[in-house]
Amino acid sequence: MKIILKKEVANLGEAGDVVEVKTGYALNYLVPQGFASVGTPSALKQHAETLRQRAHKEAKLVADAQAAAAKIEAVVVKLSAKVGESGKLYGAVTAAQVAEALTAAGVEVDKKNVTVPEIKELGEYEAKVKCYKGVFANVKVLVENEAPAAE
Repeated sequence: MKIILKKEVANLGEAGDVVEVKTGYALNYLVPQGFASVGTPSALKQHAETLRQRAHKEAKLVADAQAAAAKIEAVVVKLSAKVGESGKLYGAVTAAQVAEALTAAGVEVDKKNVTVPEIKELGEYEAKVKCYKGVFANVKVLVENEAPAAE
C-alpha cells in the first residue's frame, strides 16, 4: 500500500516521502498515529503539486543560505580566554561564545547551529555553522590570551 509520510519515521523515510508498506502497518499504526496518510490517486496528485511548489521555495531558501554562508566565512571570530601557566585554557570555547561573537559581527546565528571542535588551547580553529539543510559555512575562530587587568 502506498502512503504519504507526514512525519519522519525511523527506517522508513522523511516527511513528504511516498513509500510502499504493508497494509496492516499503514492502516493500524501509521495512519491512526498521524504519521502518514493513505496514498490515493488524488492524494498522490495533490502531493506531487505540493512538492513542485515546495521545490521553488526550497531553491530560494538554499540561495539565501548560501549567501549567508559566504557572509559567515568572511568573518574571523576573535575570542579571548584566560590561560593557565601550562598554556591550557580555563574551561573551553563553546558554540554559544562563537555564536555570540558572530552576532556581534553582524551575522545572526543560533548557537544550536554552531559546531565547535574541542578548543582547550590558544590558536586558530575551524568551526562549522549550519545555515540550512546541506549548506554549511566554515568560520575561523582565533583564540587569544586575555590581557591581564592593569593594577
